[in-house]
Amino acid sequence: MGLLGDLVKIVSDLVTGGRRQGEAPLREAGREGRRRSAPTPKAPSPSSSSSSPSGAAARPRPARERARSSGANAEVSPGESGPDATREVDPGRIGPVRMSYAPQSDGAPDPGEIVWTWVPFEENDGRGKDRPVLVVAVESAGTYLAVQLTSKDHDGEGDFVPVGAGGWDSEHRPSWVNLDRVIRVHEGGMRRESTALPREPFEQVTDRLHQRYGWR
Repeated sequence: MGLLGDLVKIVSDLVTGGRRQGEAPLREAGREGRRRSAPTPKAPSPSSSSSSPSGAAARPRPARERARSSGANAEVSPGESGPDATREVDPGRIGPVRMSYAPQSDGAPDPGEIVWTWVPFEENDGRGKDRPVLVVAVESAGTYLAVQLTSKDHDGEGDFVPVGAGGWDSEHRPSWVNLDRVIRVHEGGMRRESTALPREPFEQVTDRLHQRYGWR
């Protein structure tokens, strides 16, 4: 029994040792598999960066850009541009002119009336402002000839004719007609019909225009 017991012990030790040697590689393979299957951290998306183009576009526009945008929507005065634009004309190049006195409260710029329209500055550089003008004649094309009014004192100056004060000026200041500034007005370029000039000052203006340009 002593010899048989020793033999059984030897066989048992051999079997146990083999199992341990087989389990070690399996455990190592399991560790390697877990390392390979671990998730890889993702790099941050470029679109989430604050320096992305979409992020820059979301910032408020500069004040200068906002001013340009609002300026593009600014209201254009009647007579300022387009086919009905009010223009200064050369009185020596418009042919015969027949003046008349025929004011009517009909919404049109009739001869004898003072109306408001956009008038270019004397520099003719594209700038101008809303001003009163005295309509003196109707042209065959349906346009109107007028002369510019001013409230600046020109008493005694030969190129200006005094016409007194009236409802065309909110402060009722005396006005003068500038004979040098002949304006062509379209009905669509008139902002508003103001009032009729009394016949006497109107005829004083037309007499001077007749002397100066030969208009009748």
